[in-house]
Amino acid sequence: MTQAKPTLSNDTQPASRDNLELLPEIFRQTVEHAPIAISITDLKANIIYVNRAFSTITGYCNEEVIGKNESVLSNGTTPRLVYQALWGRLAQKKPWSGVLVNRRKDNTLYLAELTVAPVLDEQGEALCYLGMHRDTSELHELEQRVNNQRLMIEAVLNAAPAAMVVFDSQYRVVLSNPSFQRLARDLVDDNSSEGLVALLRESLTASFEALEKDGKPFSGKEISFDLGGRSSRWLSCHGRAINVEDEHAHIFFSQEEERYLLLTLNEISELRQKQEDSRLHALKALMAEEELLDGMRETFNGAIHRLQGPVNLISAATRMLERRLGEQAENDPVLNAMREASAAGLEALENLSGSIPVRMEEAKLPVNLNQLIREVITMNTDQLLSQGIVVDWQPALRLPWVMGAESSLRSMIKHLVDNAIESMSQSQSYQRELFISTRVESGKLVRMEITDTGPGIPENLALKVFEPFFSTKPPHRGARGMGLSMVQEIVTKHSGMVHFDTRHQNGCRVIVELPFSAT
Repeated sequence: MTQAKPTLSNDTQPASRDNLELLPEIFRQTVEHAPIAISITDLKANIIYVNRAFSTITGYCNEEVIGKNESVLSNGTTPRLVYQALWGRLAQKKPWSGVLVNRRKDNTLYLAELTVAPVLDEQGEALCYLGMHRDTSELHELEQRVNNQRLMIEAVLNAAPAAMVVFDSQYRVVLSNPSFQRLARDLVDDNSSEGLVALLRESLTASFEALEKDGKPFSGKEISFDLGGRSSRWLSCHGRAINVEDEHAHIFFSQEEERYLLLTLNEISELRQKQEDSRLHALKALMAEEELLDGMRETFNGAIHRLQGPVNLISAATRMLERRLGEQAENDPVLNAMREASAAGLEALENLSGSIPVRMEEAKLPVNLNQLIREVITMNTDQLLSQGIVVDWQPALRLPWVMGAESSLRSMIKHLVDNAIESMSQSQSYQRELFISTRVESGKLVRMEITDTGPGIPENLALKVFEPFFSTKPPHRGARGMGLSMVQEIVTKHSGMVHFDTRHQNGCRVIVELPFSAT
């Protein structure tokens, strides 16, 4: 069955521009050449008209489908509920839109994005149905491929041990994987991803600035976070910029790019811990040697201090006797003996001074005070356990670098910790706790506090204990009183201050403040 095309009668004149829209042929040709498949059916879905696009998409020409039911395109795989919904809407005289699986003449399948609408007369009764559909198979495949790739990428990101985060120029997190979220819970008080981003920006200031400003990537930047009683966390950080085109319609023809930043964080704590353990073994040997040298220096200085007094007395007595004897002084045997004793004493002092082991001058480098404290605690673990001392280590999560001599600062910390341990070992109290904390003070100082539950230091001795050769320890314990004097000397060389908190009760608290480098 074919359908004749209406033609213009001979007496019909060409239409003007004003009445083109009134000609039925214009409507017909418009529908005929429309790029979307259009079909018109009766109320039983029997086809009475199809346009060219319909034939192109389905492979059926007019003669093959006119008079046949639309079900000729059905593949049988579209769920029955879809057709029920379609006919339910048409029964209500309302249009329906959806997707069907259709079959072409050559039996190949395609997805048809279909809209069916009833054509109503002036009384509102349905005359026929107008169907319009297009082949969306390629679009569906593309969407499904993109969706599948997204799911695979998400699966890889979620399973990746590396922490990953993407955030915009306002530092709002757009995407983060579970590893990053777990890291945020471990490192940030509020457990938020934005909080961890802020912490990383603070730790990687220079690299972040280059990444944000010029899109310059960075790789392998290592940072550490000391978590006190828990082990330190070491991260290897990588950053790169992602330039994304704006999605808004109003700038479709003048595309603008927005810069997102991607951070990848690899946990290297286990590797660094193994390296740290190896370094600590070597450091223990070096510290033992340093302690031996410090003991020798203390011994020599003590001997010089003890010998200096008698030598000074002999020298003073010699000068007094010389003035008293006057010209007879040259032949006086007692005076000569005193001169010889004074010379011998001075020579002995000179020999002792020359025998003191020389401490090598260290170059001042950026030093992480938290790391030095952790090293000292680790090296004193056996001693702390044997004395039943509990350590409460509360470091600042991010502590600025201190410009200083690393071994001298470590020695200073060890002297203070050793003093605290020894003080508590003499105490009869069952509560033996050592509190160590660090924080930034006034925006320019690193403050370290070491507090023990020992007997403490009387207020009247809070300054005297820093004097050389003064000690509150019993003489039979071999104390020579040089430890705190050395501590003060080291702190002073680093332009810092050390003092005891006389207001602290139930123990002893020593406070060390050191200036940190602004860079």
